[in-house]
Amino acid sequence: MKILLIEDEPDLAATVRDFLRGEGYLVEHAADFPTADEKASVYEYDCLIVDINLPGGGSGIDVIRNLKKKRPWAAVIIVSARNAFNDRIVGLDLGADDYLTKPFYLPELNARIKALLRRRHFGGNNDIIFNEIRVNPNERNVSVSDVPLDLTPKEYDLLLYFLANPNRVLRREIIAEHLLGDDADQMDDFNFIYSHVKNLRKKLLDRGCGDYLRAVYGIGYKFTDKT
Repeated sequence: MKILLIEDEPDLAATVRDFLRGEGYLVEHAADFPTADEKASVYEYDCLIVDINLPGGGSGIDVIRNLKKKRPWAAVIIVSARNAFNDRIVGLDLGADDYLTKPFYLPELNARIKALLRRRHFGGNNDIIFNEIRVNPNERNVSVSDVPLDLTPKEYDLLLYFLANPNRVLRREIIAEHLLGDDADQMDDFNFIYSHVKNLRKKLLDRGCGDYLRAVYGIGYKFTDKT
């Protein structure tokens, strides 16, 4: 899952970023309003963690306001100082999903992110089930017909992204951004996506799973059980 961390305090940003990366998230960081606003506008994220107070001519509230005009479904967690009650209310009114008051415990932030992603993508369920496929995001494990399936971190992230977007054609560019973040802009081609998709599909089929991964010629891929 890809997260945009919007935080101007360098030490806190580094601590949160390193913790979330250790939990398996792909984390990008923005330390000021212009960078945050541009990233939120150009790229898609599974969740944005937004500090209210930012340098650079705007605030986290402005980032949320601009984001919600373009992507009203975007998942947002506000991080604010203890005395920023009114800003939290404004952010929630704009469509933010949750908030945390500084200082906060990193495991609590992780729990809030997981709960938000479950509500947004998987109906609030702890386990994600697609026919014979079962994924437990808390443990980052996958099984097919109750038999464990060993996936690489990128294969796991790819499967979870497909399961969060069933029956939707996902362009190769979007998949690349989801797996690599900013580094996707440096890629000359998308052969690495083909390799990950090929390996994931083979592992699922070898475990007796249905063939749900479909290539959409010239565009990308779709994960579906519909004919």
